[in-house]
Formats: sequence, structure tokens, C-alpha cells
Amino acid sequence: QAQLVESGGGLVQAGGSLRLTCAASGRAAINYAMGWFRQAPGKEREFVATIAWSDTAYADSVKGRFTISRDTAKNTVDLQMHSLKPSDTAVYYCAARYGPKTGPADAPGDYNSWGQGTQVTVSS
Repeated sequence: QAQLVESGGGLVQAGGSLRLTCAASGRAAINYAMGWFRQAPGKEREFVATIAWSDTAYADSVKGRFTISRDTAKNTVDLQMHSLKPSDTAVYYCAARYGPKTGPADAPGDYNSWGQGTQVTVSS
């Protein structure tokens, strides 16, 4: 059974930082790529960042502010977020892709398993 569990969300003031962690277990721990997506109320789920081996890709809106990293020994992937803005407020989801892909996995349909999400709220 595939399982992804996110943690680290919370309330932070604009300009602050948060670090999200996703722990993968079961089938989800054997993956080609891991990604972070987010969904704000009334909006579609959008790509944030992905990592496959050492290759990373980011949405333009978070480049230079967010960093994705993974610890293969611990089966975790982190999203370090700096200079947070109110527009970053959303539920953040972790996802795992099992098979290889040419190019970055930057669409929800590229992923096989999803976590339940963690809320990030940035106050102005």
C-alpha cells in the first residue's frame, strides 16, 4: 500500500519561512520522482516543485524562494520555503511518480500517489 504523509504546515507571517516534509512508505517509497503541488480555495491544483534523482524543477512563482530536496535513505522529500507571500497560502500536497519520464513531472496526471495535504497559511 502506498502512503505519503505531509507535515510542517502552519501559520506564518509574510516574509517568513516554513519547511514541509513528506514521508513515503510502502509502494510510494519506490519512486522515480517526488513532487509538491498546492491548491488554494476555488483554484485548481498547481505544480510547485519536483525532484527526480538530483534533477529539480520549480514553478516560476516559487523559483528562488523554494527548494526541494530528498533523503533517499529516509524516504522523505522536503520543501523549504522562504520569503513566503500571502499568495502562497494553500493546501500543499506531496506526490510520488513510480515510473520514469522524459522531462520534469510537473502535472498532477504525472503522479501515481498523493498525500492528504498540509495547510500553509501566510498572513499579511
